[in-house]
Parts: sequence; structure tokens; C-alpha cells
Amino acid sequence: MFWTIIFLLGGIAFVIIFSSRSRQKNEPPLDKGFIPWLGHALEFGNDVAKFLSRMKQKHGDIFTVRVCGHYITVLLDPNSYDEVLNDTVSLDLNNYTRVLMQRMFSLCLPNHSPDAERAWMKQHFQGPSLAKLSSTMHSHLHTLLRDEERSCSPVEWKEDGLFSFCYSMLFRAGYLTLFGTEKSHSLTDLTAVYREFRRFDGLLTKLAHSTLKNEEKKIASQSQKQLWEMLSPPWLSDRGGSTSNSWQQSYRSRLQNEGVDLEMQKRAMVLQLWVTQGNAGPAAFWLLGFLLTHPEAMRAVKEEIKGLTQLEGGLLQHHLLDTVDQHSTPVFDSVLTETLRLTAAAFITREVVQDKILPLASGQQYRIRKGDRVCLFPFVSPQMDPEIHDEPEQFRYDRFLNADGTEKKSFYKGGVRLKYYNMPWGAGRKACVGRHFAVSGIKQFVFIVLSRLELELCDPTATLPPVNPSRYGFGMLQPSGDLGVRYRLKTVR
Repeated sequence: MFWTIIFLLGGIAFVIIFSSRSRQKNEPPLDKGFIPWLGHALEFGNDVAKFLSRMKQKHGDIFTVRVCGHYITVLLDPNSYDEVLNDTVSLDLNNYTRVLMQRMFSLCLPNHSPDAERAWMKQHFQGPSLAKLSSTMHSHLHTLLRDEERSCSPVEWKEDGLFSFCYSMLFRAGYLTLFGTEKSHSLTDLTAVYREFRRFDGLLTKLAHSTLKNEEKKIASQSQKQLWEMLSPPWLSDRGGSTSNSWQQSYRSRLQNEGVDLEMQKRAMVLQLWVTQGNAGPAAFWLLGFLLTHPEAMRAVKEEIKGLTQLEGGLLQHHLLDTVDQHSTPVFDSVLTETLRLTAAAFITREVVQDKILPLASGQQYRIRKGDRVCLFPFVSPQMDPEIHDEPEQFRYDRFLNADGTEKKSFYKGGVRLKYYNMPWGAGRKACVGRHFAVSGIKQFVFIVLSRLELELCDPTATLPPVNPSRYGFGMLQPSGDLGVRYRLKTVR
């Protein structure tokens, strides 16, 4: 018993001594929290947006916090973000990315090159390939919604949760566009992939934080294995290769050229499934949710649809929907930008690989230590910063419109015009390559829904559910519940 106590006290002393740190000259304000080693881990994990907003009020636009033994310098001055985004010498993205890939997807790609992957992604998500993907996406959306329409009528209403409706439709259409095989065109198989993905997605944030309970670990492991098999096309074992020009086949070939074995190829496909399909559905939910709970915004978007296209019996012409992203839609664009401002909440994280002097736009300079991490959280600033956006917690569909109906791009903080006033896709050279494909899919989906269906709230007084705070830092936020809606076919007059 005596030696047990001695060892416990020694362990506690070890943690206190080696987790101690004091602020040095020219370093950002240091807030270690009261719990040795853990620091602010609990607050950080429970609601990081609320926590960082509180730290910002306490310390200003830059500060260092301790979280599970790591020291994270958080920068919340958009005018200084380029000093982090453009530094590839003192700051590194790759190491932390590898850590998350292993935690979340049990994936190890030792020869992984983010720059090479971005170049490959640009070949598929930009230029002529983007137009082809968008057209294919629209075709699948059209087919899936046509199947949905068969269960509807102009007389009887059908009820559903808006989040479930949006996520299911966009996930399945996106899956068929990028991962589809002849087998996956079965509606039953497609639904099975979607349900398994949602089960896995529900545990991803805990996987990233290493906070899964034992039972959850079993569920996550089972779900991963199911998805690995579901995303393995028949030609995967064909070492001779396939003549297919599909995105999926191209990605498999790229992994093979990097020396990735078949097992890791399966796991990499689950990563790509989450990256490509995990955000569009939630974004469409929030957008339609804001429109349904803000009638003025809904009227403005519907007026734009009418003015944009010719209507035949109240239905948007098919060939115009196929090219809708090529037309000017300033009202819809403002609604989407405002939606993303309120609900896109990804971290931008770098590891400090050598001591760095970080100059701010204010003229101040701060020393950042090797071994620490630097984090930008655009959701807090610029997106929810009251110095930049008036009443930032409120949805205003015309926030990004000038009085003459053109796109508003001039926003200021401290009298200085901002380069970054909204950052749902990241910024700089690391901005999301697939953003144009995502926007095109969301736009097509919303236009099809609003042109073909009468959509309304089950309860006219209902409000949007609150966000699930565990999703902060992982792309698009998700709701903690759903929003009941009902819909029916529009009557053709």
C-alpha cells in the first residue's frame, strides 16, 4: 500500500513537472487551464466554438491553450491568416493529417503527398471534368427525385425529416456519380451504403478525439469493415487494371502507383467517401431549413427561379436544370454563402516544425514554439465576428448582396477591408478543390426540389434544431435533431 501511494504521488509529480510551461517573452497569452496535462480538453471537446469565443474575449485575437498535453496557438485575426496559410517552411500540414487518417479511418499511407493528391483532384474536379461530373450528378439527382415523385401525388402530402431527406438524396446521387458500379445502381444496395455511412459518420468525431467507449469501438470497427467491402468494386482484384475512366478507377490506379496494398486501398476509399459526400447533404438541409423558416428569403429565391428560366406548367425545364450553375443567380448565391457562413466550421491546423516568428496585421509579432500547433477557426472569425458581420448569429439572405443586386464583397474589421470575410472552403493554396462540384450539386438539388415539389414545415411555428456541438472542427455542422417537413408534387396547370 505504501509503495502504491508513493508511485501514485510520483506519477502525479511527473505529470505536473513535465506539463508545466510558462509564457516567455514575445509569446502569445498562455492559458493552460486548471487540470494538469488535460488543460482545457473538456471544454475544447464539448463545444470548441463556445470555448474559443470565450478565450477570444479574454485574450484577444491570438492565444495559446493547453489541450491533452499539446499547446495550440489559436489565431483569430483574418487579416493575419495568410502568415499561416502561406508558410510551408515552419508550418506543416502532413503530419497531423496522417494522425487523423489513422485515428478516423485506420488508414496509413506512408508515401502520401497532399500536393500530388491536390493536383490529381484538380484534374477531376475542375475544367472539362467538372462539367462532366456536374452533368452526371444532375442526371442521378433527376432519377432519384423522379423515383421519389412516384410515391407522391398533387393531393396527398408525404412527411419526412428535412435532414434525412436532403442527406439521403445528395449522398446517393454523389455516391453514384463518383463511386457507382453496375451493382451499386440497386436501390437496396445504395440505401445500405448510405445507412452504414451514417452510422460510421456518427462516430467520426469521437474517433478523431480518441474518446470512443468500448461498445462504440466495436460499432465503429464493424461499420468500417462493412464500408470497406461495400466500396470494393469487382475490378479491384484485377491487377491488369480496368479501362474505365471513372473517378474511382483513377483514384485506385493512383494508390497502386504509390505502392498502397489492396487493404489500404479499401480504407482510402472510405476516407474519400467521407470527404466527398459528408458535407453537401448537411449544407442543403441548412439552406432549405433557413428558407422554410424565413418566408421572405424563400419568396426571393423562388422569384429568381422564375426569372431565370421558362416555366412549363410550373415545372423547371430539364435542359435548363442541367446547366443551372452556368446562370447568374445572385439571390441564391447569397443565400448559400450566408448558410455556409453560419454552418461551415472546419479547423485549419498546422504543426510547428521549427520556431517561428508570426507577424500580425496589427504590427505585433509573436514567437511560436517548435512542437506546438497553430490553429485557425474561421467560424469564430471572420464568420461569426460581430466586428465584421452585424448580428452574426442571425440569418440574412441578402447579407452578401449589394443594393443593386450584385454580389457584396466589401467587408471590414477595424477599418481595414478584409480579404477573408467568409471561409467555408478554407483559403489559399489549400482551399477545397471540390467546392465547385459541391456548390453545383447543392444548387441543382435545391432548384429541382423547389420547382417540382410543394415543400413546407409540418409545424408552421417550428424552428431549426440547434447544432450538434461535437461537429465543430469537422466541416459542415449537423443538427442535434431534425426538422419535420411535408411535400407533394406541384399541381400542373
